[in-house]
Amino acid sequence: MSYFQRLIMNTLTFVALAVLLPNMVHVRSIVMALVASFVLSILNALIKPILSIISFPLTLLTFGLFSFVINALMLNLTSTFVGAANFGFSSFGAAILVALIMSVINMIVTEHNIEKYTR
Repeated sequence: MSYFQRLIMNTLTFVALAVLLPNMVHVRSIVMALVASFVLSILNALIKPILSIISFPLTLLTFGLFSFVINALMLNLTSTFVGAANFGFSSFGAAILVALIMSVINMIVTEHNIEKYTR
Protein backbone atom coordinates (compact mmCIF):
# COMPACT_ATOMS: atom_id res chain seq x y z
CA MET A 1 0.00 0.00 0.00
CA SER A 2 1.40 3.39 -0.93
CA TYR A 3 1.93 6.22 1.52
CA PHE A 4 -0.98 8.25 0.16
CA GLN A 5 -3.35 5.28 0.30
CA ARG A 6 -2.43 4.73 3.96
CA LEU A 7 -2.85 8.45 4.63
CA ILE A 8 -6.36 8.44 3.14
CA MET A 9 -7.24 5.21 4.93
CA ASN A 10 -6.20 6.65 8.31
CA THR A 11 -8.10 9.86 7.56
CA LEU A 12 -11.28 7.95 6.79
CA THR A 13 -10.75 5.80 9.89
CA PHE A 14 -10.49 8.92 12.08
CA VAL A 15 -13.68 10.36 10.58
CA ALA A 16 -15.56 7.07 10.89
CA LEU A 17 -14.50 6.62 14.51
CA ALA A 18 -15.52 10.18 15.31
CA VAL A 19 -18.99 9.38 13.96
CA LEU A 20 -19.25 5.94 15.58
CA LEU A 21 -17.72 6.94 18.94
CA PRO A 22 -18.64 10.63 19.37
CA ASN A 23 -18.07 10.61 23.13
CA MET A 24 -14.56 9.18 22.76
CA VAL A 25 -13.09 10.63 19.56
CA HIS A 26 -13.29 14.25 18.44
CA VAL A 27 -12.44 15.34 14.89
CA ARG A 28 -13.42 18.87 13.92
CA SER A 29 -13.41 18.31 10.13
CA ILE A 30 -12.12 16.02 7.43
CA VAL A 31 -9.25 18.46 6.86
CA MET A 32 -8.24 18.10 10.51
CA ALA A 33 -8.46 14.32 10.14
CA LEU A 34 -6.11 14.56 7.15
CA VAL A 35 -3.72 16.78 9.11
CA ALA A 36 -3.84 14.35 12.05
CA SER A 37 -3.15 11.44 9.72
CA PHE A 38 -0.15 13.27 8.26
CA VAL A 39 1.20 14.20 11.71
CA LEU A 40 0.69 10.61 12.88
CA SER A 41 2.67 9.29 9.92
CA ILE A 42 5.57 11.63 10.72
CA LEU A 43 5.52 10.68 14.40
CA ASN A 44 5.37 6.99 13.50
CA ALA A 45 8.44 7.43 11.30
CA LEU A 46 10.50 9.49 13.76
CA ILE A 47 9.49 8.73 17.35
CA LYS A 48 7.78 5.33 17.33
CA PRO A 49 10.94 3.35 16.46
CA ILE A 50 12.76 4.88 19.43
CA LEU A 51 9.87 4.10 21.79
CA SER A 52 9.62 0.57 20.41
CA ILE A 53 13.30 -0.11 21.05
CA ILE A 54 13.17 1.36 24.56
CA SER A 55 10.04 -0.60 25.48
CA PHE A 56 11.08 -3.88 23.84
CA PRO A 57 11.51 -5.77 27.16
CA LEU A 58 8.04 -4.69 28.32
CA THR A 59 6.56 -5.58 24.94
CA LEU A 60 8.19 -8.99 25.19
CA LEU A 61 6.80 -9.54 28.71
CA THR A 62 3.27 -8.63 27.61
CA PHE A 63 3.47 -10.78 24.46
CA GLY A 64 3.21 -7.68 22.23
CA LEU A 65 0.20 -6.07 23.90
CA PHE A 66 2.29 -3.11 25.05
CA SER A 67 2.53 -2.09 21.39
CA PHE A 68 -1.08 -0.89 21.66
CA VAL A 69 0.00 1.43 24.47
CA ILE A 70 2.78 2.79 22.24
CA ASN A 71 0.27 3.32 19.43
CA ALA A 72 -2.05 5.11 21.86
CA LEU A 73 0.86 7.32 22.94
CA MET A 74 1.46 8.19 19.29
CA LEU A 75 -2.23 9.09 18.91
CA ASN A 76 -2.15 11.27 22.03
CA LEU A 77 1.01 12.96 20.80
CA THR A 78 -0.73 13.57 17.48
CA SER A 79 -3.62 15.15 19.37
CA THR A 80 -1.16 17.41 21.18
CA PHE A 81 0.46 18.61 17.95
CA VAL A 82 -2.77 19.04 15.99
CA GLY A 83 -4.59 20.59 18.92
CA ALA A 84 -7.15 19.01 21.21
CA ALA A 85 -9.85 21.37 19.91
CA ASN A 86 -9.35 19.97 16.41
CA PHE A 87 -8.52 16.32 17.09
CA GLY A 88 -8.55 14.47 20.38
CA PHE A 89 -9.66 11.66 22.63
CA SER A 90 -11.72 11.67 25.80
CA SER A 91 -9.20 9.56 27.69
CA PHE A 92 -6.11 7.42 27.30
CA GLY A 93 -8.38 4.36 27.25
CA ALA A 94 -10.18 5.84 24.25
CA ALA A 95 -6.82 6.27 22.53
CA ILE A 96 -5.98 2.61 23.24
CA LEU A 97 -9.34 1.54 21.78
CA VAL A 98 -8.73 3.67 18.66
CA ALA A 99 -5.22 2.20 18.35
CA LEU A 100 -6.69 -1.30 18.52
CA ILE A 101 -9.35 -0.52 15.92
CA MET A 102 -6.83 1.15 13.61
CA SER A 103 -4.52 -1.87 13.91
CA VAL A 104 -7.34 -4.22 12.92
CA ILE A 105 -8.32 -2.01 9.96
CA ASN A 106 -4.70 -1.76 8.80
CA MET A 107 -4.34 -5.53 9.11
CA ILE A 108 -7.50 -6.17 7.05
CA VAL A 109 -6.51 -3.72 4.32
CA THR A 110 -2.92 -4.97 4.19
CA GLU A 111 -4.11 -8.59 4.10
CA HIS A 112 -6.43 -7.72 1.21
CA ASN A 113 -3.52 -6.12 -0.70
CA ILE A 114 -1.28 -9.13 -0.10
CA GLU A 115 -3.95 -11.50 -1.45
CA LYS A 116 -4.49 -9.26 -4.46
CA TYR A 117 -0.82 -9.35 -5.46
CA THR A 118 -0.15 -13.03 -4.78
CA ARG A 119 -2.79 -14.41 -7.12
